[in-house]
Amino acid sequence: MRFEPSLQSGILLKRYKRFLADVRLPDGSETIIHCPNTGSMKNCQPEFARVWFSDSGNPKRKFPCTWELVEIPVTYGNELIQALACVNTGRANAVVQEALENKVIPEFAGYQTIRREVKYGEESSRIDLLLSGEDLPDCYIEVKSVTLATDHGGGEFPDAVTTRGQKHLRELEYVVANGQRAVLLFCVQHTGIDRVSPADSIDPVYGEALRHAIAAGVDVMVWGCSITQEEIILNRPLQLVLP
Repeated sequence: MRFEPSLQSGILLKRYKRFLADVRLPDGSETIIHCPNTGSMKNCQPEFARVWFSDSGNPKRKFPCTWELVEIPVTYGNELIQALACVNTGRANAVVQEALENKVIPEFAGYQTIRREVKYGEESSRIDLLLSGEDLPDCYIEVKSVTLATDHGGGEFPDAVTTRGQKHLRELEYVVANGQRAVLLFCVQHTGIDRVSPADSIDPVYGEALRHAIAAGVDVMVWGCSITQEEIILNRPLQLVLP
Protein backbone atom coordinates (compact mmCIF):
# COMPACT_ATOMS: atom_id res chain seq x y z
CA MET A 1 0.00 0.00 0.00
CA ARG A 2 1.62 3.20 -1.16
CA PHE A 3 1.16 6.52 0.59
CA GLU A 4 -0.41 8.87 -1.92
CA PRO A 5 0.23 11.73 -1.90
CA SER A 6 3.74 11.51 -0.43
CA LEU A 7 4.11 11.92 3.32
CA GLN A 8 5.51 15.02 5.00
CA SER A 9 7.77 14.88 8.03
CA GLY A 10 8.11 16.72 11.30
CA ILE A 11 9.06 16.37 14.96
CA LEU A 12 6.48 15.25 17.52
CA LEU A 13 6.00 17.72 20.34
CA LYS A 14 3.07 16.07 22.11
CA ARG A 15 -0.12 14.07 21.63
CA TYR A 16 -3.17 15.22 23.54
CA LYS A 17 -6.95 14.82 23.73
CA ARG A 18 -6.24 11.41 22.17
CA PHE A 19 -6.89 12.57 18.61
CA LEU A 20 -4.54 15.56 18.28
CA ALA A 21 -0.78 16.00 18.07
CA ASP A 22 1.47 19.05 17.84
CA VAL A 23 4.25 18.73 15.28
CA ARG A 24 7.20 20.99 14.48
CA LEU A 25 7.78 21.32 10.75
CA PRO A 26 11.19 21.53 9.03
CA ASP A 27 10.86 25.32 8.69
CA GLY A 28 10.43 25.67 12.47
CA SER A 29 6.71 26.37 12.42
CA GLU A 30 4.22 24.20 14.29
CA THR A 31 0.99 22.56 13.21
CA ILE A 32 -1.74 20.37 14.67
CA ILE A 33 -2.39 17.01 13.02
CA HIS A 34 -5.10 14.41 13.52
CA CYS A 35 -4.12 11.24 15.40
CA PRO A 36 -6.23 8.33 14.03
CA ASN A 37 -5.56 5.96 16.92
CA THR A 38 -7.98 5.28 19.77
CA GLY A 39 -5.49 3.24 21.81
CA SER A 40 -2.95 4.37 24.35
CA MET A 41 -0.13 4.28 21.73
CA LYS A 42 2.13 3.00 24.48
CA ASN A 43 5.80 3.21 23.42
CA CYS A 44 4.78 4.89 20.15
CA GLN A 45 4.90 8.56 21.05
CA PRO A 46 8.36 9.44 22.39
CA GLU A 47 8.94 13.16 22.78
CA PHE A 48 10.73 14.75 19.83
CA ALA A 49 10.39 11.62 17.69
CA ARG A 50 10.44 12.00 13.95
CA VAL A 51 6.98 11.53 12.48
CA TRP A 52 5.41 11.47 9.04
CA PHE A 53 1.92 12.59 8.15
CA SER A 54 -0.41 12.66 5.16
CA ASP A 55 -2.26 15.73 3.87
CA SER A 56 -5.82 15.18 2.71
CA GLY A 57 -5.79 18.46 0.81
CA ASN A 58 -9.32 18.99 2.08
CA PRO A 59 -9.76 22.61 3.27
CA LYS A 60 -13.09 21.70 4.88
CA ARG A 61 -11.37 19.49 7.45
CA LYS A 62 -10.45 21.29 10.65
CA PHE A 63 -7.21 19.24 10.78
CA PRO A 64 -6.48 18.14 7.21
CA CYS A 65 -3.24 16.30 8.06
CA THR A 66 -3.16 12.78 9.55
CA TRP A 67 -0.37 11.16 11.56
CA GLU A 68 0.86 8.02 9.78
CA LEU A 69 4.36 6.94 10.92
CA VAL A 70 6.70 7.41 13.85
CA GLU A 71 10.36 6.52 14.32
CA ILE A 72 11.00 4.74 17.63
CA PRO A 73 14.24 3.52 19.25
CA VAL A 74 13.83 -0.11 20.35
CA THR A 75 16.12 -2.86 21.55
CA TYR A 76 16.24 -5.61 18.93
CA GLY A 77 18.56 -8.50 19.68
CA ASN A 78 21.60 -6.83 21.21
CA GLU A 79 21.24 -3.62 19.24
CA LEU A 80 19.34 -0.38 19.59
CA ILE A 81 17.59 0.25 16.29
CA GLN A 82 15.35 2.97 14.90
CA ALA A 83 12.12 1.18 14.08
CA LEU A 84 9.20 2.53 12.08
CA ALA A 85 5.61 2.08 13.25
CA CYS A 86 2.37 2.99 11.52
CA VAL A 87 0.07 4.52 14.13
CA ASN A 88 -2.82 4.94 11.71
CA THR A 89 -4.75 1.80 12.64
CA GLY A 90 -7.10 2.38 9.72
CA ARG A 91 -4.31 1.39 7.33
CA ALA A 92 -4.16 -2.21 8.56
CA ASN A 93 -7.29 -3.41 6.73
CA ALA A 94 -6.10 -1.96 3.43
CA VAL A 95 -2.64 -3.47 3.88
CA VAL A 96 -4.11 -6.92 4.56
CA GLN A 97 -6.62 -6.67 1.72
CA GLU A 98 -3.85 -5.78 -0.73
CA ALA A 99 -1.89 -8.82 0.46
CA LEU A 100 -4.93 -11.05 -0.04
CA GLU A 101 -5.48 -9.70 -3.55
CA ASN A 102 -1.83 -10.44 -4.35
CA LYS A 103 -2.08 -13.97 -2.87
CA VAL A 104 0.68 -13.23 -0.35
CA ILE A 105 -0.85 -15.39 2.40
CA PRO A 106 -0.90 -19.01 1.19
CA GLU A 107 -3.75 -20.07 3.49
CA PHE A 108 -6.15 -17.77 1.61
CA ALA A 109 -4.93 -18.31 -1.94
CA GLY A 110 -8.04 -20.27 -2.96
CA TYR A 111 -10.50 -17.48 -2.26
CA GLN A 112 -11.68 -15.34 -5.17
CA THR A 113 -13.94 -12.73 -3.56
CA ILE A 114 -13.19 -10.18 -0.83
CA ARG A 115 -15.88 -8.06 0.81
CA ARG A 116 -15.42 -5.47 3.54
CA GLU A 117 -17.53 -4.45 6.52
CA VAL A 118 -20.15 -7.21 6.15
CA LYS A 119 -22.67 -7.59 8.97
CA TYR A 120 -22.34 -10.81 10.95
CA GLY A 121 -22.56 -12.43 14.37
CA GLU A 122 -24.92 -12.10 17.29
CA GLU A 123 -23.83 -8.69 18.57
CA SER A 124 -24.42 -6.38 15.59
CA SER A 125 -20.84 -6.54 14.33
CA ARG A 126 -19.20 -5.98 10.95
CA ILE A 127 -16.34 -8.20 9.85
CA ASP A 128 -13.27 -6.48 8.44
CA LEU A 129 -12.84 -8.88 5.52
CA LEU A 130 -15.09 -11.69 4.30
CA LEU A 131 -13.58 -14.13 1.83
CA SER A 132 -15.60 -16.40 -0.46
CA GLY A 133 -14.48 -19.11 -2.83
CA GLU A 134 -15.87 -22.04 -4.77
CA ASP A 135 -16.13 -25.19 -2.62
CA LEU A 136 -14.67 -23.32 0.36
CA PRO A 137 -16.38 -22.22 3.58
CA ASP A 138 -16.70 -18.46 3.92
CA CYS A 139 -13.75 -17.04 5.85
CA TYR A 140 -14.31 -14.19 8.30
CA ILE A 141 -11.14 -12.19 9.02
CA GLU A 142 -10.85 -9.72 11.87
CA VAL A 143 -7.74 -7.53 11.51
CA LYS A 144 -5.93 -6.02 14.49
CA SER A 145 -3.05 -3.56 14.18
CA VAL A 146 -0.11 -4.26 16.52
CA THR A 147 2.29 -1.44 17.40
CA LEU A 148 3.16 -2.05 21.06
CA ALA A 149 6.78 -3.20 21.12
CA THR A 150 8.39 -4.42 24.31
CA ASP A 151 12.07 -5.41 23.97
CA HIS A 152 14.15 -7.78 21.88
CA GLY A 153 11.56 -8.17 19.13
CA GLY A 154 8.55 -8.73 21.35
CA GLY A 155 5.16 -7.16 20.69
CA GLU A 156 1.84 -7.19 22.51
CA PHE A 157 -1.84 -6.57 21.82
CA PRO A 158 -3.82 -4.64 22.93
CA ASP A 159 -2.15 -1.45 24.16
CA ALA A 160 -5.28 -0.51 26.17
CA VAL A 161 -8.32 -2.32 27.54
CA THR A 162 -10.54 -3.24 24.59
CA THR A 163 -14.09 -4.40 25.23
CA ARG A 164 -14.62 -4.10 21.46
CA GLY A 165 -11.80 -6.56 20.87
CA GLN A 166 -13.32 -8.98 23.35
CA LYS A 167 -16.62 -8.73 21.49
CA HIS A 168 -14.91 -9.52 18.18
CA LEU A 169 -13.46 -12.71 19.65
CA ARG A 170 -16.91 -13.84 20.76
CA GLU A 171 -18.26 -13.14 17.28
CA LEU A 172 -15.47 -15.18 15.67
CA GLU A 173 -16.31 -18.09 17.97
CA TYR A 174 -19.92 -17.81 16.79
CA VAL A 175 -18.72 -18.10 13.18
CA VAL A 176 -16.81 -21.30 13.98
CA ALA A 177 -19.79 -22.76 15.84
CA ASN A 178 -21.83 -22.29 12.66
CA GLY A 179 -19.40 -24.26 10.53
CA GLN A 180 -17.51 -21.44 8.85
CA ARG A 181 -13.92 -20.28 9.12
CA ALA A 182 -12.88 -17.49 11.47
CA VAL A 183 -9.47 -15.83 11.57
CA LEU A 184 -7.98 -13.18 13.83
CA LEU A 185 -5.09 -11.64 11.92
CA PHE A 186 -2.59 -9.51 13.81
CA CYS A 187 -1.12 -7.04 11.31
CA VAL A 188 2.18 -5.96 12.88
CA GLN A 189 2.78 -2.41 11.72
CA HIS A 190 6.10 -2.05 13.54
CA THR A 191 9.51 -3.02 12.14
CA GLY A 192 10.92 -3.79 15.59
CA ILE A 193 8.49 -6.65 16.33
CA ASP A 194 8.98 -10.28 15.28
CA ARG A 195 6.53 -12.06 17.61
CA VAL A 196 3.27 -11.16 19.34
CA SER A 197 1.70 -12.08 22.67
CA PRO A 198 -1.52 -11.02 24.39
CA ALA A 199 -0.91 -8.04 26.67
CA ASP A 200 -2.12 -9.82 29.78
CA SER A 201 -0.82 -7.09 32.09
CA ILE A 202 -2.90 -4.47 30.25
CA ASP A 203 -6.10 -6.39 29.48
CA PRO A 204 -6.16 -9.83 31.14
CA VAL A 205 -9.77 -10.36 30.06
CA TYR A 206 -8.75 -10.03 26.42
CA GLY A 207 -5.88 -12.45 26.95
CA GLU A 208 -8.25 -15.00 28.45
CA ALA A 209 -10.77 -14.45 25.63
CA LEU A 210 -8.05 -14.94 23.01
CA ARG A 211 -7.01 -18.27 24.47
CA HIS A 212 -10.66 -19.34 24.70
CA ALA A 213 -11.24 -18.40 21.05
CA ILE A 214 -8.22 -20.44 19.93
CA ALA A 215 -9.50 -23.44 21.88
CA ALA A 216 -12.90 -22.97 20.17
CA GLY A 217 -11.32 -23.20 16.72
CA VAL A 218 -10.59 -19.59 15.77
CA ASP A 219 -7.38 -19.36 13.72
CA VAL A 220 -4.92 -16.71 14.89
CA MET A 221 -2.29 -15.51 12.44
CA VAL A 222 0.49 -12.95 12.84
CA TRP A 223 1.98 -11.17 9.83
CA GLY A 224 4.62 -8.47 9.73
CA CYS A 225 5.14 -5.58 7.35
CA SER A 226 7.97 -3.79 5.67
CA ILE A 227 7.50 -0.08 6.29
CA THR A 228 9.07 2.91 4.56
CA GLN A 229 8.01 6.51 4.09
CA GLU A 230 6.66 5.43 0.70
CA GLU A 231 4.69 2.26 1.43
CA ILE A 232 3.61 -0.53 3.79
CA ILE A 233 3.67 -4.12 2.56
CA LEU A 234 2.50 -7.21 4.44
CA ASN A 235 5.27 -9.66 3.65
CA ARG A 236 6.17 -12.21 6.34
CA PRO A 237 4.56 -14.52 8.89
CA LEU A 238 5.55 -13.94 12.50
CA GLN A 239 5.18 -15.97 15.68
CA LEU A 240 2.30 -15.99 18.13
CA VAL A 241 3.51 -16.59 21.69
CA LEU A 242 1.02 -17.57 24.39
CA PRO A 243 2.70 -17.42 27.81
